[in-house]
Amino acid sequence: MRENSAQAILDNLCQRYPSLEDIRENIWNAFCLLRNAYSRGNKLLICGNGGSAADCGHIVGELMKGFEKKRALSPAEMAKVEPLIGTEYANLLQGALPAIDLTQHHALNTAVANDNAPELIFAQQVWGFGVEGDVLIGISTSGNAKNVCLAAQVAKAKGMAVLSLTGASGGKLADIADCAVKVQGQSTAQIQELHLPIYHGLCLMLEEVFFMCTQNGAVPH
Repeated sequence: MRENSAQAILDNLCQRYPSLEDIRENIWNAFCLLRNAYSRGNKLLICGNGGSAADCGHIVGELMKGFEKKRALSPAEMAKVEPLIGTEYANLLQGALPAIDLTQHHALNTAVANDNAPELIFAQQVWGFGVEGDVLIGISTSGNAKNVCLAAQVAKAKGMAVLSLTGASGGKLADIADCAVKVQGQSTAQIQELHLPIYHGLCLMLEEVFFMCTQNGAVPH
């Protein structure tokens, strides 16, 4: 039943953005890749440059707290945290789908760029944070961003899955990826304009599957 709801979200997405109909199966496969990882207790790492770096933070924001659901803690979770932080704050905590934006660790990234190689800023973090079964989302409009491709190659070495969001050509990144989502666009701006509804849709689909509505909000199931 929950997957039917996720499918309905994808149907609505393709209705609102008809150009995505051609890659509907790829978007569904991307959802399945992420759903399976979260079902195993794994996490998501995300990287990109420029506007795509901003997209990384946007995705993390939708996954790590309530997006369209309140995601209230379950009674078992409340029993653990409420005695320590009190009812008021415990009621405000929300269920999360763990995701790390690799673009935001400025001290580490500048250290790697200065001491090792600028192209390794994301790869170093994948090596340090990633474990087998995790997923890396690499966002690159060209699909050829060197630092993102290196991160994807390191992710594969760690036993992680790779999901790419690119333009139509897919570039080198799509060749590395386990699931490649390629959108049509004549410019970087047009490609990024389609990346946003895709990752919004994926976040909504994941929230639908992992959190169900309750009288007070949502609880994981």
